[in-house]
Amino acid sequence: MFRFALAAVAALMIGPGVVHAQQGPLHIEIDDGVVEPMPYAMPVFIDEGGAGEAAANLTKVINSDLEGSGLFRRIQDGAYIQKFGSFNTPVSFKDWQAINAQALVVGGVSNQGGKLVVKFRLFDVYAGQELGAGQQLAGSAANWRRLAHKVADVIYSRITGEGGYFDSRVVFVSEAGPKNARQKRLAVMDYDGANVNYLTDSSTIVLAPRFSPTGDRVLYTTFETGFPRIKLMNVGNASGQLLPETPGTMAFSPRFAPNGGSIVFSLEQSGNTDLYKAGVNGGSPQRLTNSPAIDTAPSFSPDGSRIVFESDRSGGQQIYIMSASGGEPVRISYGDGRYGTPVWSPRGDLIAFTKQSGGRFFIGVMRTDGSEERLLTASYLDEGPTWSPNGRVIMFTREAPGAGGGAQLYSVDIFGRNLKKVGNPGGASDPSWGPLLP
Repeated sequence: MFRFALAAVAALMIGPGVVHAQQGPLHIEIDDGVVEPMPYAMPVFIDEGGAGEAAANLTKVINSDLEGSGLFRRIQDGAYIQKFGSFNTPVSFKDWQAINAQALVVGGVSNQGGKLVVKFRLFDVYAGQELGAGQQLAGSAANWRRLAHKVADVIYSRITGEGGYFDSRVVFVSEAGPKNARQKRLAVMDYDGANVNYLTDSSTIVLAPRFSPTGDRVLYTTFETGFPRIKLMNVGNASGQLLPETPGTMAFSPRFAPNGGSIVFSLEQSGNTDLYKAGVNGGSPQRLTNSPAIDTAPSFSPDGSRIVFESDRSGGQQIYIMSASGGEPVRISYGDGRYGTPVWSPRGDLIAFTKQSGGRFFIGVMRTDGSEERLLTASYLDEGPTWSPNGRVIMFTREAPGAGGGAQLYSVDIFGRNLKKVGNPGGASDPSWGPLLP
């Protein structure tokens, strides 16, 4: 449920669900409805000294973040009546009201010995006042994109009341080559597909990377020994180590616990696949499930008390929840088709999943008791959801049919709106969205 607190009545397109608006300080509650993106104005940030190109680039990325969320619509510069000669120029609210801007962002950038200093202020146009105090951020010129994402996160949070998600990264499997002979490398990028860095080469198969809660480490499955093994990598220097091996087994599908100190994973032994938990630095694994079924794709609840996973113990692929210490699982998926790759929302209220039914694949969400199932996407092949840090957006893999069809990353919000391709170059799959960067 988003809440916009601006003193105006927004133009709404009523869709399924409930949307409320009222006069005075605007309060919009959206419950699976469709809201017309909020019109806002943002003149190009002012060059306050040696930062003309940086100011233009920062403004462009901030706008891309806000508009890309699907919640904001920027009014183009040509409509602006007031011009700002400096960051401290008083705002003529009537000029911005005349072009129907509900919010106004004014910023300035200076280059101080290779360090960019960014100042910005956010205004409620119809109330004629500033929303919160102005803010100043600083960082190296090389990290200007991060500064832009941080500014966008502040604006997003002040207007929606939700945490931001722009200043974050995604680890994924980069794919190149034909469908039957793809070369796969582990890579990391900004949430919007920029700044791609490769962490491994293509000499071995890599699968299912998963960020740590602090975003500095990655767990993934590697075949570098010829069999599936779990590897822990430091993202900063791309150094890694294989986790201790249990002879005669194959380990895969790892994921961190919320405290980062332990992991849960699947272990195949003598034809049987169960879930195990172990310390991230080794130690004897604790068996969590014990059945002839295939139990895999585990994901912790945000408080670490429960685990959601997929299993075919009922005769078909379904979703189950159990205590993080083991015990009898409870099935929560009962719709038509098969369910897999469940992952718990960072907010704790929803579980995202992949569903296969009627020859199509879907990305969906449901409550943690299995109620209120909602399918967000549908295509030839959609799979592997991962959550944004604020629990409002889901990224996933979409693959096109045919021999030339490649895997790409897409995102969609939790109401099934704003479906779009993530702008990473080349093929990509298996995304894992990390936390907000410090």
